Amino acid sequence: MKAVMVMFDSLNRHMLPPYGGDWTHAPNFSRLAERAVTFDHAYAGSLPCMPARRELHTGRHNFLHRSWGPLEPFDDSMPELLKQNGVYTHLVSDHPHYWEDGGATYHGRYHTWEFFRGQEGDPWKGQVADPVVPEDLKKVRFGVYRQDWVNRPHMATEDVHPQTLTFDAGLDFIRTNRDADRWFVQIETFDPHEPFFSHQPYKDLYPHAYEGPHFDWPDYKRVVEDPDQVEHARFEYAALLSMCDHSLGRVLDTMDELRLWEDTLLVVCTDHGLLLGEKGWWGKSVQPWFDELVHLPLFAWDPRSATAGARREALVQTVDLAPTFLEFFGVHRPRDMRGAPLPIAEDMPVREAGLFGAHGGHVNVTDGRHVYMRAPVSPDNAPLFEHTLMPTHMRGRFSPAELADLELAEPFDFTKGVRTLRTGGRTLVNPHHHGTLLFDLQTDPGQLTPLVDDDTELRMATLMVGLMRVEDAPASQYARLGLPAEGPVTREHLLVRAQRGQAERAVLPLPRAEEYPEGRLSLRTPLKALLSDPRAVEVLRRHLPGVVDSELLQMLGSAPLIDVAATAGPLFPVPRLRMVAEELARL
Repeated sequence: MKAVMVMFDSLNRHMLPPYGGDWTHAPNFSRLAERAVTFDHAYAGSLPCMPARRELHTGRHNFLHRSWGPLEPFDDSMPELLKQNGVYTHLVSDHPHYWEDGGATYHGRYHTWEFFRGQEGDPWKGQVADPVVPEDLKKVRFGVYRQDWVNRPHMATEDVHPQTLTFDAGLDFIRTNRDADRWFVQIETFDPHEPFFSHQPYKDLYPHAYEGPHFDWPDYKRVVEDPDQVEHARFEYAALLSMCDHSLGRVLDTMDELRLWEDTLLVVCTDHGLLLGEKGWWGKSVQPWFDELVHLPLFAWDPRSATAGARREALVQTVDLAPTFLEFFGVHRPRDMRGAPLPIAEDMPVREAGLFGAHGGHVNVTDGRHVYMRAPVSPDNAPLFEHTLMPTHMRGRFSPAELADLELAEPFDFTKGVRTLRTGGRTLVNPHHHGTLLFDLQTDPGQLTPLVDDDTELRMATLMVGLMRVEDAPASQYARLGLPAEGPVTREHLLVRAQRGQAERAVLPLPRAEEYPEGRLSLRTPLKALLSDPRAVEVLRRHLPGVVDSELLQMLGSAPLIDVAATAGPLFPVPRLRMVAEELARL
């Protein structure tokens, strides 16, 4: 028995032909749907990238306890459990986060691994002189932006693109070991994650008239670009999606050629989606976790049942992947795994509801029809704590200041008797700004009209609390969300109606920069220029208290104020931003 997992990053379900995407060129995803089982209600759990991969290893949600970080010493790991039980495991990937501080414990769980360099500002090629960068609509430019432009000339042709090299290596493993038994290979590409860097043959699949600035890397923010610029970015994503489809086709060709369908489990999945202008948003993480981000494409073939061309209605999640591979190889599933094997052979219920979210953000629950997004009760999004024995962020370690007030927490039921470090948590975007939201996907699939329905909210909040208790959520999460750690959820705990006003304010359109006189200072002025002008600082402090000293704004200081406002929406209430714009124009 053998298993192949093909994993993409930021793969949008709604843009794939098997899920109704009728304008993208992705024939191999259609081919896969004909050959395998397609899941219609697959959802993410812990978000974004590395929290999702921690779920892939552990079969357990982690976002209630921890932000982005490595596997913990007490975590079970599906590849490691396979390895310990006589299954050879191999990882091939171009996903750079595996080799940063916040992902450094994942690849070592496999027997062997290969890594291909160059994606999204990977610190790969050394170049002291600044790279040549075209006029670009991307305004928020961290160090990875510069590095990405250093790297791009080294990926000038498709054969040396890291995605291509990743699939080359994965297929080489399969061919080398075609006659061996009991192996698992994970072929994982960072694409179609931004930046949407692909080659001309894929761009040619989407002809359109565009003569504007370069734009293949949208910032995570509200859309302020023109419609033709939005369309162009969507076509750039689609071109990279078509490149992913081509790589998938190479896997399917190899399955055909080597007759692997007879004895090989195949799973094709992703971690999350990406907003490309839907609901007026780019990206992820800075807005609520809408359906485009968490309702995932998922395909599976199991040679034992040989079920092809079928669809499954069962509500499944990322936590179900680890149990699926363990069950296939006959490896015992640890008690701490909350997931269950995917119902590939026949459509059987897996769970009544699924929990999902990012640390410090909304805590969300869906039953497949309704989605309930619970915001914190307090504007300061507190109390929020990290529980970890591996204190690292995405690209760095926790600072001494972050650890100064740490305490030892009592063990959780999944830490195997081990106490964790508890220290103050943080999130750059406060979900309180968006309020608590409730949607009916049956009547409002675009999630454009939040419901106010006390009975439905009570039912969904009860499901949420039940799942939080199963996950042994910290007491701080119940306090942050205003939910009972013990006892029933009652109408006194409901929040949708109480937070309706802030939810409505959060979706007000941003003012357009051209709506106001230019003046010496305007919404188009970079924030760092405003902060150097005492009169502008006074305007900001008066209308937007707390903004000037915000850590986020210091990070985004080179961007125009309108783009900073689009990214840091909770700090920029639209009515006050309009007053700022009018006063700046008079300075």
